[in-house]
Amino acid sequence: MRQFKVIIEKHIDGYVGYPLGLNGVVVGQGDSYEDALADVKSAIKVHIETFGEEAFLEESSILEAFIAEAGMNV
Repeated sequence: MRQFKVIIEKHIDGYVGYPLGLNGVVVGQGDSYEDALADVKSAIKVHIETFGEEAFLEESSILEAFIAEAGMNV
């Protein structure tokens, strides 16, 4: 079993999720946090089944993921 770090974003019209540490674009969505997480897990599975070991980054050094806000004058 592999562990994946998944970002889940809440939007006005639902939730979007995507994993870190994979080659390519893998996205899931749903009406709830749980639905988006389930959908992105399914998408990860299909992505790995399709691309095999090429789906993984050669060396994923992601230990943790953080969300930060940065105010800037632009």
